[in-house]
Amino acid sequence: MICQKEMEINTMEIDSTFWVAISFIIFFGGLVYLKIPQKVNEILNKLILDIKNEIDESEKLRTEAKTLLDNAQKKLDTAKSVSNEILEQAKKDGDRLVIELNDKFHKTSEIKKNLNKNKIDQMKEAAIKEIKDASIKIALDSVKKIITTSVDKSKLDTLFQKNLHETKEELKKINS
Repeated sequence: MICQKEMEINTMEIDSTFWVAISFIIFFGGLVYLKIPQKVNEILNKLILDIKNEIDESEKLRTEAKTLLDNAQKKLDTAKSVSNEILEQAKKDGDRLVIELNDKFHKTSEIKKNLNKNKIDQMKEAAIKEIKDASIKIALDSVKKIITTSVDKSKLDTLFQKNLHETKEELKKINS
């Protein structure tokens, strides 16, 4: 009996183990029959391919962004250098204009100085001429009076003194 029981237990154990193995084989057979591993593999491959495409696309975008950044940096550097050149040229032009204006100012000042000096010289000559003319007129008037009044020496001396005094007065008026 013990042997029979052992056999029954062994048969039972074999039976349950056997059925578990059979169901396991059927399950995997069903999976293979329904091509589930291939479908899972295809889905995983598709996901891998999608991820790979996204990585490639992001790499392209990163490369394009880097190219755009480099181009923008080059343009910025070019703009800075052009700006610096323009500033340098403006400084040079400004310095040159200051020098030119300074030279023109000095030349103009020198011309005005010379013109004023010439005017002063002309005015001086005109004043001297007026003094000479007035002196000659006074002298002529005095001579006329002397000749017309040809009188004795005492009258002549007084007349001379009077005319001399009048001449001095006239000269003082002209000078002031």
